[in-house]
Order: sequence, then C-alpha cells, then structure tokens
Amino acid sequence: MAMRNIHYSSIAIVVLIVSTAFMVPTRVSAIGVCYGRVGNNLPPPPEVVALFKSNQIDRMRIYEPYPDVLAALAGSNISLILGTLNQDVQRLALDVSAAQNWVKTNIVPHIGNVNFRYINVGNEIIPSDMAQFILPAMCNVQSALLANNINTIKVTTSVAMTVIGASYPPSAGDFTVAAKVIINPIVHFLAANEAPLLVNIYPYFAYKDNSKDISLDYALFKATGMIVQDGNFGYQNLFDAMLDSVNAAMEKVGGASVGVVVSESGWPSDGDFGAEVNNAGTYNQNLINHVAKGTPKKPEVAIETYLFAMFNENQKGPAELEKFFEPALSLCPSASSPSLIHRGFPVSELGLVKLTTSQVRVPVTPRFTTLRSPSSDCHLD
Repeated sequence: MAMRNIHYSSIAIVVLIVSTAFMVPTRVSAIGVCYGRVGNNLPPPPEVVALFKSNQIDRMRIYEPYPDVLAALAGSNISLILGTLNQDVQRLALDVSAAQNWVKTNIVPHIGNVNFRYINVGNEIIPSDMAQFILPAMCNVQSALLANNINTIKVTTSVAMTVIGASYPPSAGDFTVAAKVIINPIVHFLAANEAPLLVNIYPYFAYKDNSKDISLDYALFKATGMIVQDGNFGYQNLFDAMLDSVNAAMEKVGGASVGVVVSESGWPSDGDFGAEVNNAGTYNQNLINHVAKGTPKKPEVAIETYLFAMFNENQKGPAELEKFFEPALSLCPSASSPSLIHRGFPVSELGLVKLTTSQVRVPVTPRFTTLRSPSSDCHLD
C-alpha cells in the first residue's frame, strides 16, 4: 500500500482494539478485518486468530502467505483473502512453474484446513510499470489451482482509487486511460469466473485533500440530507459516492456483473489533518452500520468490507499517518483488553470496539462457479 499524491489515495496501516463487544455473527457478517504485520511488537498469530474467533470476526485479509498465520488459521473457518507479494507478481506472470510452486507451497498443504476465499494477486499495482504482469500472473495462479483440482478459490487483484479518473458525479465514474488498458481484460477475466474486484476505499484522503469542498460530516456518514444528487440517486456520504463511481467505471468496461469488494477502509486517528480519535471512531462505527444498506446504485446489496487493520504497525512509513489507522468504534477506555495491554502489544487508548451486527448480513459465500481455464487474454504480447 503506497502513499498517493491524489485525492483517493490508499494506505495500509492501522490499529484495532477488539473486545468481546466486537461481535460479528459467524458466517453472515459482511465485515472483515485486515491483519497487517509491519510491526515489531505484535502478538503471535495463534493469539490473533483466537482474538478473531472470540469476537466472531469471520473474515480476514493478509498481504502475503505467512506460514505461521496459515498454520494458526487451520480449523478456524475464518474466511481468508490471501495476497501475493507485489514483488512476486512479475515472476508469477512470466514463469508458470513459479505459479505452480506458489500454489503448491501456500495453498495445497492447507486445503481442507484453511478457508481460502480469494487470492489477491498484487495490491495497488495499477497503474505502474508492473501492472502489465497482473493478469498473466492471475491466470497462471488460476491454472495452478485447477491443476490441483482446486476450483472454489477466486483469483483477483486489488486496486486503489487512483485507478479512477472521473468520479463526479458518481455515474460519470471512469477508469483513467492508463488504468483502463490494464483493467479491461482483468474485468473480463473476473466476469468469466464470477470473481469480484477488490478496491481499497478511503474517504479520509479525499476529505484531507479537498476539505474546502468536502465536508467532514459527508466523509463521516453524518450528513443529514442529500449532498450530491446524481440523476435518480442521492448521496449522503462520500463512501457511497466513491464506491458507485467504481461501479459506474466497471460498467463502462463491460463489468456490470462483477462485484466490488471493499478490501480496505478506515480513518487515521493521528498524524495529519483530520486524523483524530473521535473521527476514527465515528467513521468506522458508521461504516459498519452502513454496509448492509448497499449504495444508491446497488441498494439492498450488502457491501463486503474489510476494516484496516488489526493492530498498529509501528514500522510503517514513511508518513507518520500510516501508523494510526484505527477502526476503534467506541470510546470506552475501561474496556481495553487487559491481556494485550499487559503483554505490551499496541493496543490503543480507544478501548472497546462496538459492532451492531443485526443489520450486517450477507450470504455466507457468493454464488461461485467453477473456475474456468484462462483465456487468450492472459498472455503477454
């Protein structure tokens, strides 16, 4: 996750304080949590998995195939987004045996024990010089899965909002020229396999860079009236507007049937303009309360969303902001987890995280078709 010098930048960081009040109904929640590990003071994976389970958080995203995390997840039934390292994408694209070895090493030994949901090939690589390798890498990984008779794990990639050129109004959403060249065949691949596109959406950055035009209430889901009217659709929050601009862009490249998973979202509590504890708590609680409602363009369709992230990562950088994305949703210092505090782990002063779960429901698993053999779009020219 790289810093971007544009409105819809995305960063990977964060903290989560989890207590027994962070209750996500097992196997029906649309909310997951990203588990980043760029820190030197984090609890061991078995304790992290136990934390997920004890709080009924049934979806996790990790950014590379850590053997100790995969081992800890065995038998947990936690649904997993597993990432490849960005630096591995070119090798996976150009060397079929590399993709076969990746699957053989990181997937095959854990089939039946780990609940793999998506394999995320590359994070926020589009647009860049490396972007041309994403689709061939996805195809090689999928071929390797099929060669091992694994046909239920969806292969996809994640993008930042930097891929969106036009975003206002949301119905005008379109990919940048540079991104569209890469995204177009990827979207066709995703549509053929009924896999979603993963998008990291951070209204915070749009607000920070445009605070004269974007109100804090609009960014925090607190606006009391429609702020943006786009034809028949009215928008009361920036998150929906950003997500529907992606949905509109997908339609323009033939991806109307492709779902969008919000693979990261959060708000920082320190380190820059607007990064405050109260704002972080407000944004994340309101996001959780909102995702079941869908967007104006796709109402009644719960938004699969991953809060970023599980712990403060004290080795993130270069921006200080990257250490302080906190999905701490309720200010209740007395409820901080004693076991984590006593062991010196990076638990925030925010304390208790509360999640109202009665509205946050989505089918256990989207309707997955059997993976198809990669098409000619998969090959580099």
